[in-house]
Amino acid sequence: RKAAPNSIVFETKADLEALAKELNPTIGFYDPLGLADQNFWGKTEEETIGFLRHAEIKHGRVAMAAFSGYCVQSNGFHWPWPMTMDGQSFAIAGSPPEQWDAIPLNAKLQ
Repeated sequence: RKAAPNSIVFETKADLEALAKELNPTIGFYDPLGLADQNFWGKTEEETIGFLRHAEIKHGRVAMAAFSGYCVQSNGFHWPWPMTMDGQSFAIAGSPPEQWDAIPLNAKLQ
């Protein structure tokens, strides 16, 4: 289905199934939890699919940023400011897992 410029098109489950077969005929449509059939917050199936696609893109970007930060810190680059209020540096903590362990619980819960 072709959309007019600047118009919003919501995809249905049938659209997703057709797209999945076209893009990956080996696997096809894969939705083990049946999320494409759900109606979150009283919205339509199409709105729920749009929400889930948006959430997947957003969480993928956050995961990529986190991985990049992990790689950067593993190679010795650290924030120039103190990690804690008492002045402890990120560099003192060592690797990213050691840095996480060194962060006070209240800072982790923010």
